[in-house]
Parts: sequence; C-alpha cells; structure tokens
Amino acid sequence: MIRVNQVKLPLAHKQEDILYKTAKILRVSPDKIQSWQIVKKSIDARKKPDIIVIYSVDVSVASQDKVLAGCKSAQVQAVKTVPYKFPAEGEQPLNFRPIIIGTGPAGLFCGYMLAKHGYRPLILERGRCVDKRREDVEKFWREGMLDPVSNVQFGEGGAGTFSDGKLNTLVKDKYGRNKEVLRIFVEAGAPEEILYEAKPHIGTDILCTVVRNLRKQIIAWGGEVRFESQVTELCFDGNQISGVIVNNAEKIESEAVVLAIGHSARDTFEMLCAKQVPMESKSFAVGLRMEHPRKMINKMQYGQEEHPYLPAASYKVTAQTSSGRGVYSFCMCPGGYVVNASSELDRLAVNGMSYSQRGGDNSNSAMIVTVTPEDYEDDSPLAGIAFQRKLEEKAFHIGAGAVPVETYGDYRFAVTGQEAEESVIRQEYNDFAPAVKGAYCMAPVHEILPDALNKALVEGIDLIGQTMCGFADSGACLSGIESRTSSPVRIMRDETGQSEIKGLYPCGEGAGYAGGITSAAMDGMMIAEKIGARYLKNEKMEKNNGRYQGNDER
Repeated sequence: MIRVNQVKLPLAHKQEDILYKTAKILRVSPDKIQSWQIVKKSIDARKKPDIIVIYSVDVSVASQDKVLAGCKSAQVQAVKTVPYKFPAEGEQPLNFRPIIIGTGPAGLFCGYMLAKHGYRPLILERGRCVDKRREDVEKFWREGMLDPVSNVQFGEGGAGTFSDGKLNTLVKDKYGRNKEVLRIFVEAGAPEEILYEAKPHIGTDILCTVVRNLRKQIIAWGGEVRFESQVTELCFDGNQISGVIVNNAEKIESEAVVLAIGHSARDTFEMLCAKQVPMESKSFAVGLRMEHPRKMINKMQYGQEEHPYLPAASYKVTAQTSSGRGVYSFCMCPGGYVVNASSELDRLAVNGMSYSQRGGDNSNSAMIVTVTPEDYEDDSPLAGIAFQRKLEEKAFHIGAGAVPVETYGDYRFAVTGQEAEESVIRQEYNDFAPAVKGAYCMAPVHEILPDALNKALVEGIDLIGQTMCGFADSGACLSGIESRTSSPVRIMRDETGQSEIKGLYPCGEGAGYAGGITSAAMDGMMIAEKIGARYLKNEKMEKNNGRYQGNDER
C-alpha cells in the first residue's frame, strides 16, 4: 500500500479530483490505480480566505516498488496497516459471566468486545435506555425537575451522549484500537466520514442511534444489558471480587467485574472508598462555558461568516498565565448549545452539546483552568469531588436552579475592576443571546469560582483575545459551572488492568484512565482484552448464573 500525503485541493472540488491529483503526484495515470481510500481529511485556513482541503490517500497499484522509485517525493511512502486483533483465549476457568458496571463508551466497548468473543457479559446501568433517557433529559430542560436516575450524566451512552460527539483522541494507537472504535461506530450507524476526518464528530442525535445499536448487537451476541440497575455494593472473598449487590437487594456472582462507572458516579466512589478499594484524588479542570455567535467564530477562523463548503468553525486555544496556571478551551461545540448537565439535587453543572449538523446560532466551549489536589481542602481520595460539589452548590443558588449567565464584560469588571472595550458582538450581532438547553438567567457568575481561578480565566481569555481578535469581546456570554471535565478520582490498577482487589478492573474516564468518548472506548477494549487473555470461556455460564436473557428495555 502507498500513502500519498498533502493532496491539496480547493474547497469546491469533486470526489474524482482527489483521484486525479493523487495519480499526478504518483506520476501515473488514474487508471493505473487499482483502489484508493481517504485516510485523513483536514481544512487548512491559515491563508484565509484562500482555504484549501488536504487529504492523505492510501492507494494500491501494480508494480508498487517501481511507482515508488519513480516518485521520489516526501509526500509518498509505503505503509503497512496494523489490523486490530483480540488476544487468544486465556486458560483460567471463568465460572460466572463478567459483569460490567456502566454503559458509557468504556462499558459499551468492553461489553461489545467480550460479547463478540463469546464471554456473554452482563452490563449493569443505573440509568435508563437512551430513548427513555432522552425523554427524561428533555423534560428536565423543559420543566426543571431533575431525575437523579436519568439525566445528562446517567443512562445509556454515558455523559458523552449529550455532547458534541467528538471522536478525536491524542491517545497513541499502536494496537489499532482507535481505528477499530471508529469502524464499529460506522457499523452502528455513524457516517463513514469519521474514518478519515481530522476532527471527527457525530453529534448527540447520531450518538443516540449508535449506542442503541451497540446495545442491540451485544444482546444479539449473547450479552445482557439491565437498566435501572445500580451496583450499590461490591462483594469480596478475601482479596478477590466475588460479585455485586444491585439496588441494595440482588446479589450477582462474578469473579471478573469491570468498573466503567463514569466521572459522576459519586455515590459509587464513596462506596468504593468505604470498601477500601485503592484510589486517589487527581488533578482535573474547572471553568465556565463561553459563547460567541457562530458566524463570528466562522469569520475569525475562515475570514468569512458562511461558506457552502465549510462546516461551522472550531477552535482550540490555550494560554499560560502569570500565576502559572494554564487556561485552555475544552469540548468546543460549533453551532451548539450550553446544557444544564446536573445530576444531583440542589447542585448545578453545565456542559456543551451540538447536533450532527452543528447548525445552532452560537458556538461555545468550556474555558477551563487546571486544579490540583493542592487546591482541595484535604488529602482524602474524594477531596476533588467535595471541591466540585461546593462549586455546583454555588452555581445552583446563584441561578436559583437555572443556569447562571453573565457577559464577559461584567465578569471581567467584577474580577479586575477594569472596563472592557466596546463590544463588537453588541454592534454587529445585536440578536445574540445565550443558547441554553434548560432555563437560564443573568446572574453574578463571578461569585462561583475562587478568586485565583477567576483571575486566571480573565488573564487567559484576554491573552487568547490578543491573537484571536474578538474572542475576549465583552458581549460574549459565560455560564457555569463546568465542573465535570474529567474524573477527580483515579482508581488504581496494575499492568494486568486489575485493582489490588483481584478480578476488579477499573476502566475508562471515571476510573481516571481516559478523557473523551474515543479514549474511553479504547480503554474499554483494552480491559476486554485483559479479561479475554486471562480467562477461558465457560459454555455453561448460563446455568451457573441464572436467567440470561438480554432485555433492552429493563
């Protein structure tokens, strides 16, 4: 296989233009190319408004060595793809089905791989299936009555279900897991473009379809998924996991239990701490959602407000402040919405969400600053959770239960005492208003965060505004609190993927080993591989473990 990089084309090109340009670089006629496939597509807007599209293309040709010798271009190279491979079956007898706690990306992909290879896992989810969950979430946004069981954080698909559905990751992929995750997503209903787009995303609407189809496939392969089934206790036999208690009532035996609990299962973290499962507090980040008009961000990035061949513009920005704290954007949602992402009564958290078309009037991202265990009030493993809760309680009371919003100009004046310049947003986008799913109100957002974090955010946003003209506009809107960027806890595991409690496998973002949909899915796959490499499938699992029928509405 030959890979041709830097295949540059104008925005308004046709599919066959990619083939012709690739053939030209290879110095062969197009009919000599036996097959070709796009492996990467990106937009280069550095010389706006002269924006181009850049492809990397894998091609198959006869006499490959001769073609390579004739090119002598740094753009062209021979490549070998690394196919994903599940390990050979282990030798240790497995008496009961593996249990997976949680149906976020880590739990779903762990369950998917185990089910595909005959281990018939039981997946337990505290929330509801994605369709019922979507009804619950939309009712909450409409009426304001939080359901602690089914919300933006809990339920099928995990917290990422109500997000932008970003599928890019910085995790190195020497085992082919990343490509396999994307391939499985496409198989489950995602568009094929995610296989090669530089920044793939599918939006919350498509993501709901994907997670539903993943669950159905797991069940078709012999797995089981139970909803409204919260694991309230773990059972140990000495230093070995022996099972779980569900809803404080039912005991289910298993010698292999995967903790894919997500970053917001705070009561589960408390249970694990009480059971002395080794864990520690870790750094994470907090901040505020910042909204601008989508057309304004397009103009910043593309030099034009709209273009028929360009998607809603995204950005990734960072700044180092004088205090040493880094300020950076997180989970940027072009043409998206700020959403009330609360999961506990009398506490409020926000997140960003967009649909696949990213057609909303506003674009937003979390502007966040790192906090470390030194910022917490004590050194307990759950100190980061206490830090989050304190901020979320402030946000809830400041907004009287609604999402609190403040203009950047008012926020900056409250923090620094300095007036901002006249707002471009107010002059050119006078219909600009917050785009929030759920009730919102104008409120003193600056009262939520500690002074040191407020000052870092203002300094960071202002620094970013110096290079991204208009970013620090006084008319931009801030809402808070963005407190669920990642888990504030790490559940310790060794090279076998296990806790000190043997058979207990901490996994995914909640356990502190991932930072997004794709990396969590990859971690779930890795834990499935660890289980598969250790255990021998038991064809009599059904008899040993009672009722064994997948019920996708339970």
